[in-house]
Amino acid sequence: MKPEAKNSGMKDRRKATPLARALDQSEDVQVKVEEAAGDLSTVNTALKQDPAMTGAQRREVKQALVKSAQVEVKVQESADELVSVNNALAEEIDVRADLEHQLSRSKTALSASRAQEKQSRHEALHDGVTGLSNLTLFKDRLENALSQAQRHDWRLAVMFIDLDAFKSINDRYGHDVGDRVLQLVARRLEALVRGGDTVSRRGGDEFLFLMLEAKDEANAVNFASMLIERIGEACEVDGSSLTVSSSIGIALYPEDGRTAQELLKHADLAMYAAKQQKKGVVLHSQMPPA
Repeated sequence: MKPEAKNSGMKDRRKATPLARALDQSEDVQVKVEEAAGDLSTVNTALKQDPAMTGAQRREVKQALVKSAQVEVKVQESADELVSVNNALAEEIDVRADLEHQLSRSKTALSASRAQEKQSRHEALHDGVTGLSNLTLFKDRLENALSQAQRHDWRLAVMFIDLDAFKSINDRYGHDVGDRVLQLVARRLEALVRGGDTVSRRGGDEFLFLMLEAKDEANAVNFASMLIERIGEACEVDGSSLTVSSSIGIALYPEDGRTAQELLKHADLAMYAAKQQKKGVVLHSQMPPA
């Protein structure tokens, strides 16, 4: 590509924006100023001629004076154009500053919207009192765990946990204290979560625990007994030392069910049996036939 064609193409592209047009105009002004400077140099040379000049020399001086006036006009035009260029540049800078401000506001609004969306998703899948996953999220994780267990021939346990006589705490100390106890219990259960396990608040004084890779019935029962022991530690709330016992029903995959619905139902039934028998932990497989 010839240099002239290349420069012409660049100039055409730059004319797409006010800033580019202002820069092109600035270049034109620079050319005019350089031309005026050259003309002025010629005028000065002519005016320095010896006073005892010939007629031809006097005509040359006259032409120089005329040219000097033309140079003055050209310089004034260049000055006016330069003011126009500066104004255009200032306007473009203001426009760009406004665009940057709008872009910053848009980014801030987008960030706030994403944060709100994230918060809404969290609230939809977590319990408002304890911060644990809710039943919806627990079921989703249980479904995923079952897919892995079926693929790799793993055993897992679903534990249904109920706090015994928890209503008496709410009645005697109020729901604020009751919520504090629920939060303490939630933190204790969370502390016993291993990689891949899930603890959830089902609602009220009921919790769910998904134990992955349960080796056998004895392993699940021993773990559930540890949960009961940890839950039963004293809760210090507002100067009061409160204790709460719990009952746990266990359903094992695949012995007690192969679907999430079956395992939750059978763990629930085993929990009620544990409460009635005051045994602490009951496996669904150990329940008498209905």
